[in-house]
Amino acid sequence: MASSQCCDNPPALNPAGGEGKVVDSFGGLKAYLAGSDESKAAAILISDVYGFESPNLRKIADKVALSGYFVVVPDFLHGDPYKPENAERPLPVWIKSHAPKNGFEEAKPVIAALKEKGMSSIGAAGYCWGGVVVVELAKAHEIQAAVVLHPGPITVEDIKEVKCPISILGAEIDHFSPPELMKQFEQVLSANSGVAHFVKIFPGVAHGWSVRYKHDDVAAVKSAEEALQDTIEWFNTNLK
Repeated sequence: MASSQCCDNPPALNPAGGEGKVVDSFGGLKAYLAGSDESKAAAILISDVYGFESPNLRKIADKVALSGYFVVVPDFLHGDPYKPENAERPLPVWIKSHAPKNGFEEAKPVIAALKEKGMSSIGAAGYCWGGVVVVELAKAHEIQAAVVLHPGPITVEDIKEVKCPISILGAEIDHFSPPELMKQFEQVLSANSGVAHFVKIFPGVAHGWSVRYKHDDVAAVKSAEEALQDTIEWFNTNLK
């Protein structure tokens, strides 16, 4: 995940952002929570390298919650998001402390905590770094629905092992998951009749667009809103 594209348009992090609340421990991790405890369906949102204080990510969480979900945005990065200005920790160094496989293992207690709260169905959406974590959860069938947005480095072999309904939303301009690779993902999923899938390439946008759009870029905002609607519809189809 060493491409500069992974880190374009870094957000101005805000620990107090969003309509929900931050708790010190949910499944062992600090987390942003949104939505009703009475909901029977839950969604875990897994951030990119900039972490759970991203204002756009919390807006997404609030909107998913309004669709009837209890939403958890865990701090899988443990208060240590990637900082592009830190020349001593470029991305290849930073990622050594934050391998997606760690996020996969740490997601399991979060899922267990959701089940303890009475959630009968659980989905997850992941952005870039978080998309890699979501694919691992889908391979292990830890969740009932997966949404992967402009994923980090995942392979055709990974997609072959997916065991739950998966939606993959990609960008036309993406070094990690270029349209050619997205089409291979779709071919693999189409051959696996047991797994529902949806693959879509958004024109004119780049890796990271759905969560790191600039608010004054009308086209980017519209495309991000479309990706959010696709995410919610996928959850509605497979979790309710």
